[in-house]
Amino acid sequence: MKVVTQVLLLGGALLLARAGQAQTQPAPAASTATPAPAAPAAPDTDPLRRAVAPRRVVAPRHTGAAPTARPKTSGVMAKDGLTMQNGQVILTELGRTAPIEQDKRLVNGTLITTKGQITNVEGVTSQMAEGDYVSLTGRLTSKREMVEADSVRKLVAYDLKHPGKRKELEKAREKVEKEREKAEKEAAKAKAKAGH
Repeated sequence: MKVVTQVLLLGGALLLARAGQAQTQPAPAASTATPAPAAPAAPDTDPLRRAVAPRRVVAPRHTGAAPTARPKTSGVMAKDGLTMQNGQVILTELGRTAPIEQDKRLVNGTLITTKGQITNVEGVTSQMAEGDYVSLTGRLTSKREMVEADSVRKLVAYDLKHPGKRKELEKAREKVEKEREKAEKEAAKAKAKAGH
């Protein structure tokens, strides 16, 4: 098995070397005179030379012209689903985002109207609020839930980056709070003594 593998590797290396030689051979210089009629080509016995086309020079695409402006994107693709933005229901599906123009029925049978009214399969109706998100499977997530999930995600990322730092900060805050309470109590006692 090892011998077969070594033979195949050696054969592959030889084929690559021959292909590299065929590509690096200089092309005949083009002359301005009319070309002479070509002699009948002799059959080429090297199969690699017939398979590899010669390289050709290609002019740059934009010579002297200003490059065309491309639309700017944030680089972050929105999740597929429906969101309420500026009073419109916006559908994102397969990377394309646009307001819906007709009612949309989701996978689980939920119906969403163009005004943002959600009717599930049991007939319960609710209204989407600004920033709410409904997945294409019909799961509703309010803006508040998304903010809470995002803050938890940030805390987890902070804890991974700075292990134990939040606990230290919490202890320091508690210590400052106790010292403040102690100072307030002492000030109240001093005030009570001065009042007698």
